[in-house]
Amino acid sequence: MSTPDAPRSLAEVLRASDDARLVALLRARPDLVSPVPNDLTQLATRAGTRASVVRALERLDRFAQQVAEALAVASDPAPYEELAGLLAEAPRAALDRALATLREQALVWGPDDRLRLVRTARELLAPAPQRPSPTGLGPTVAEATAGMSPGRVQSLVTAAGLPSTHDAVSAVESLTALFTDARRMSALLDGAPAESVEVLSRLVWGPPYGQVTADPAPHLRWLLDRGLLLPTAPGTVVLPREAALHLRGGRAHRDLEPAPPEVAVAREHRPQVVDATAAGQAYTALATVEELLKDWDEGGPAVLRAGGLSVRDLKRTATALDVPEPQAAFWVELAYVAGLLAADGEPDERYAATPAYDSWLELPAPERWARLASAWLASTRTPGLVGGRDAKDRTLSALGPGLDRSAAPEVRHRVLALLGALPDGAAAEPESVLARLRWERPPGRGASDLRAQLARWALAEAESLGVTGRGALASHGRALLGDTSAQAPLRGGSAPVHPATPLGHPDGEAPAPAERATRAERATAVHEAARLLAPLLPEPLDHVLLQADLTAVAPGPLRRPLADALAVLADVESKGGATVYRFTPGSVRRALDAGQSASDLHAFLAAHSRTPVPQPLTYLVDDVARRHGHLRVGAASAYVRCDDEGVLDEILADKRAQGLRLRRLAGTVLAAQAEPAALLDGLRAMGFAPAAESAEGDVLVTRAHSHRTPPRTPPEPVPDGPPLPDDRLGAYTAAAVRAIRAGDLASTAPRKPVHATAPGDLPRTTSADTLATMQAAVLTGEAVWIGYVNADGAASQRVIAPIRVEGGFVTAYDHTADEVRTYPLHRVTGVAELADG
Repeated sequence: MSTPDAPRSLAEVLRASDDARLVALLRARPDLVSPVPNDLTQLATRAGTRASVVRALERLDRFAQQVAEALAVASDPAPYEELAGLLAEAPRAALDRALATLREQALVWGPDDRLRLVRTARELLAPAPQRPSPTGLGPTVAEATAGMSPGRVQSLVTAAGLPSTHDAVSAVESLTALFTDARRMSALLDGAPAESVEVLSRLVWGPPYGQVTADPAPHLRWLLDRGLLLPTAPGTVVLPREAALHLRGGRAHRDLEPAPPEVAVAREHRPQVVDATAAGQAYTALATVEELLKDWDEGGPAVLRAGGLSVRDLKRTATALDVPEPQAAFWVELAYVAGLLAADGEPDERYAATPAYDSWLELPAPERWARLASAWLASTRTPGLVGGRDAKDRTLSALGPGLDRSAAPEVRHRVLALLGALPDGAAAEPESVLARLRWERPPGRGASDLRAQLARWALAEAESLGVTGRGALASHGRALLGDTSAQAPLRGGSAPVHPATPLGHPDGEAPAPAERATRAERATAVHEAARLLAPLLPEPLDHVLLQADLTAVAPGPLRRPLADALAVLADVESKGGATVYRFTPGSVRRALDAGQSASDLHAFLAAHSRTPVPQPLTYLVDDVARRHGHLRVGAASAYVRCDDEGVLDEILADKRAQGLRLRRLAGTVLAAQAEPAALLDGLRAMGFAPAAESAEGDVLVTRAHSHRTPPRTPPEPVPDGPPLPDDRLGAYTAAAVRAIRAGDLASTAPRKPVHATAPGDLPRTTSADTLATMQAAVLTGEAVWIGYVNADGAASQRVIAPIRVEGGFVTAYDHTADEVRTYPLHRVTGVAELADG
């Protein structure tokens, strides 16, 4: 029996709850606080809306969903023991935890002897005439026979061996009692044909609907005559819920999942090996992003009309980076979310590095990596979708629209947290991680398992970025999550197990959507990750190893000035742990074109080589320098001049020069009907080494022009639902609860009747009555109830304690806002005294 003062509505339950319970509700369901409800009745109404309930049900773990599904097919209200019977195999502790979760999220209310699922949730989870419950159960006997004629109902009762009744309602009750009586139901089924029992066994776990012809077979007719199959539409029958529960032994689900599946360990490595592997990949990640943006330094690919990178440009980028196209899409998107890459906004719009890229390059390597990793962890951009199709069957392109998935950051955090909960150095079995995520947030019926896809991509991306190594979470990856127990790897023995839960969540479960780190906490985590990574990265070198085959080997990362200078003087032949550079006539000429002299190049090579400068390299530099600038090309339309007339004769006699349309103006000058750049390229293709000169006759120094976009901000993550305050969320929620409490006081405070005011309306009094009542309240110090319309026309009701009335304004302590405010009297619609007590 319920207690006499049992709550009769969800609003009463919320009103009886303390502030801590309301704060927990708003943190678990943040959509309820945007905007802040006026009072608890509005909060209860909003908590019962379809959109909010669907969102809340989707965020439940698998067992909490199973409990809600069982309540949807139980009686309304249902006692705890009935619910426990429907979930007979579940441990009581797990059931109690699930009920506590449902109560905390305002999906279930009432005492244990009168448990009620909110009406909207029951409508979503209960079976409909043509749709079974998620449990596989169909409608009750009463629901299935609602449109059946009284004569047909009486015939079902008689065929089942029950005495006829005087009306259809009692007949349905008699049939229901039969199906819920285990002894009598067993006796009825003992006399059923074997084929009939087989039909029931196919329907018992759902779906409970079947098709029959106008002239059903005898074994189907036996079931139809006794109400074990009831018609729901022409040619369609259903197994009643009561009969199905008897056949199931009273269970609502075939398989219960009261506990989350364990994350299995696939392999175990020494923590030092994991950290070293992850650090190596982190270095590769930095090098790849730098190479990408260096390749686009003078202006990258064009922006498609619909936004994004074309398939052809993505292929070219993948070839330049020597990675598969999906990985190229990941690196491009990573640079974009980190704010290093953007569209330049020009009429002929192209992608280019941003000014932030230059600042990023000046940071130490660990900090550069931490910036990339933190941007990846928080981003809603999903590179794994590149190449797929959107809802309109359009191809999704890298850097284009349609790649944001609001669940991506949460899934990345959760995947890394599950890896962090394993012993240090342990790599998880990927399928067990996916199984755990499916239990924590089951995919909807018929919906694609997006979270599983996001988890697979997160595992691969974390490995590419160096957050994990050999499938295990590295120490700097653990710090990036905000786990304060992360520490530098131990130099001997095994490292301790760190229970890396999301941002310190105590139970290791997925955090509520509102549980997110503050900006200061994120900055601290990024700094700590960089600190732990720093000793693991190799120190940049200031030297190379020159070899006799015109190559230079960099045995590790080079200091930036050396790397930049060597990139001009030589071409990269191979990459990896050691980068191999090759010197060619073209690369040496490129350095000379950049303003270097032969002596400068010899001094540079001697200063930065740990081996003697090979003689072939010295000859190569001298030979190219001797011929460099012997020919001079300037702008007439274009001309060639050379002190050696024989060289010009050789050029004129060469058939390859016909396209340049050269003619001799003087013994040492040739004119061309071609642009200077085309003339330079043509002569170089013929084997000469011309140099461009200015109008004054000086050699032009050519350097690559770095193209930068205007200042750009990184793309903001797309939130899942209404935007919430980024920081101090707990304080915001507590303030929202105070505002709701105050509004509830104003709406529920007892007051004396006001003329011509219906319940729920604003009070209406004349200006004179309003002024007199306010002045009286100032003298007595009592609170009054007013209606108020603000400057935007929004009406509200408030409880105030007037302090002063003068100049057409009332200054009062507003119980609704919990502060002293001043209101214009002409905006007060009316005033009423509160009832005594």
